[in-house]
Amino acid sequence: MSPKLLERGAFARTWDPKIVCVITLSLIFLCGAAAGAVVMNLGMHNRLHQPSFDTAAGREQYFSRMKRELNLSPAQQEQMESILNDFWQYYRTVLSDSKFKVEQILNPEQRRKFEQMLQQERQPK
Repeated sequence: MSPKLLERGAFARTWDPKIVCVITLSLIFLCGAAAGAVVMNLGMHNRLHQPSFDTAAGREQYFSRMKRELNLSPAQQEQMESILNDFWQYYRTVLSDSKFKVEQILNPEQRRKFEQMLQQERQPK
């Protein structure tokens, strides 16, 4: 055997298996993070995190999808928009009434915690 080959073999044997494992796992993690960043930058993030349908952006997106996928005529679009607006108004009324009813059964401390829970739910994730 050549002396260089023996040196290389001796160097390879000095690696601690724990260090090799940590380095390997770190590289795998970094590759996964890089792949995730690329996918999110290619627009997947927006498709995964759609606006809530009870927001203005969500209503507009939902209505646009209905017009496009159902190929609605202008008259149908007008009727569909009216129906959906009625639904969203009903939805908001039900939420408001339900919140009021829940708050009526809670003590002040529970109401404070309930409000905090609602605020956390409203924050974008």
